[in-house]
Amino acid sequence: MSGRSSRVSRAVPAPGQAPLPAPSAAALLRRNATDPAIRDRPAVRFEDRIWTHAEYVAESCRFANLFAERLPTGRPPHVAVLLDNIPEYLFAFGGAALTGSAVVGLNHTRRGEHLLRDVDQTHCGLVITEPRHLDLLAPILDRLPPVLVVGESLDDALGGVTDTDPGVEPDVDGIWALIFTSGTSDAPKAVICSQRRLLVTGNRMGIIMDLGPDDVGYVCMPLFHSNAVQVGWAPSIVYGASVGLARKFSASGWLGDIRHYGSTYFNYTGKPLAYILSSPALPDDADNSLRVAFGNEGSPQIVGEFSRRFGVEVIDAYGATEGGVAVNRDGDARPGALGRAGDGVQVVDEAGHEKATARFDDNGRLVNAEECVGEIVNTAGSGPFEGYYNNPDATASTTRNGWYWSGDLGYLDADRYLYFAGRNADWIRVDGENFPAAPIEEALRAYPDVVLAAVYGVPDDQAGDQAMAGLVLREGATFDGAPFARWLDAQDGIGPKWRPRYVRVLGDPPTTGTNKIVKRALVTQKWRADLVSGDPVYVRGRGEAAYRPFTAVDEQSLADSFEHHGRTRFWDL
Repeated sequence: MSGRSSRVSRAVPAPGQAPLPAPSAAALLRRNATDPAIRDRPAVRFEDRIWTHAEYVAESCRFANLFAERLPTGRPPHVAVLLDNIPEYLFAFGGAALTGSAVVGLNHTRRGEHLLRDVDQTHCGLVITEPRHLDLLAPILDRLPPVLVVGESLDDALGGVTDTDPGVEPDVDGIWALIFTSGTSDAPKAVICSQRRLLVTGNRMGIIMDLGPDDVGYVCMPLFHSNAVQVGWAPSIVYGASVGLARKFSASGWLGDIRHYGSTYFNYTGKPLAYILSSPALPDDADNSLRVAFGNEGSPQIVGEFSRRFGVEVIDAYGATEGGVAVNRDGDARPGALGRAGDGVQVVDEAGHEKATARFDDNGRLVNAEECVGEIVNTAGSGPFEGYYNNPDATASTTRNGWYWSGDLGYLDADRYLYFAGRNADWIRVDGENFPAAPIEEALRAYPDVVLAAVYGVPDDQAGDQAMAGLVLREGATFDGAPFARWLDAQDGIGPKWRPRYVRVLGDPPTTGTNKIVKRALVTQKWRADLVSGDPVYVRGRGEAAYRPFTAVDEQSLADSFEHHGRTRFWDL
């Protein structure tokens, strides 16, 4: 291994700094299929199979002709895709590009009526799935548009069409994808992504990661999410490079796949870096082809450890599916900060008034959370955000006053460094003090046995909330309440009211498809034995030196106290 940087920040060019690489996505694919310098190069790798760019476009043409034949007339040409990360997913994207259709990525963590809502809300006229996901569709099958199954009816349908280019010239500003938000705090919304946005973003990501035709991406984040499409796949078609696909993310299989594909770049979102680091370290971990990783929500400690262990540059940037807020990563590294806020980025209250500047004590503890924490907005406009499909109210809310409202909480220090403080729902009130969950989670992730931490408010039996922490531990680790409490008390950044009253050791946490813990589920489950699926729960009362098991007697006593104080309604909220 030689000379790979472990730098973890870099200036991120704004969308306007990355030009449109082709008149349309269809034009780009046609270029890739015919350019002698590109057409015979690998485009898609899956397990032991490889498709060149010319072969990829031929498969895309078959999907394009299928869409032209099967999509109903008189309604939007939208195709719902419920697949793992398999080549057919990318063929569907190619087919949509060549016909001016849109791919609607369905999240396979959704169920029943919620999944049906996603199909209905986006006006899909066709569904493509695979056998392993048929059980998800079975309860709603009679209310869905026609369904084609990979390896079965889809193959039969594709056998009846040609791989001839349909010759359509789609509008570059037409919808190419509808990508749902993760839905960690409310119902998912379908973000409009035009061909222009995905092509410009793919070009921008290539600039940031310094990509060329010899690079190989590794896409294991789900293709129904913007990170996989925009950071993982889109650069490969812009630059004539290739991607290796994994059906889904596997911490234990990650390094083997990187070596198998010879991957040089990797995209992530959420907690994959932490999961990978929880696997046993080996002396040859840095003996791999990976050069750069790009993603978001990696803590500084995790990013630094990952970079050192695997010998890779990690660029961790603030971002969301919608886009709209720029953070300059070219400033000095500052613990916990996302970077220096760009022009127009402010932190405001609900009325749009700027919040106070964050202040810290000598130990780096935030001392004025109520005054300084607010919603992160871009007062310069909505940036690349093109709106939510079929949801004008949500679009209007996100773009009110002509600003982009991120839905994220944050605060700015005196030098305009921006700090993330969670989603709007990540706000806890204990003994009259409001504080954000994100700084506590950041601290808890530094505990040696903790892989992931989610902090959320649960109702207090008398007033307000108590803080509760859901912890995912390293494999083989067990929770010991006494040393954990001692360690927690020694953390300068966590004040007494910020220390969780309850701890739940999560065996199988509820997550989105991008490994984000769904806090609203944890909030509902609280400490209730009938809802926590057997997870051990611990409590630490006032003045107690250690966390101890939260027993059935404790739960009954707490329920009685809720009733005594007239707050029984909160038990089931």
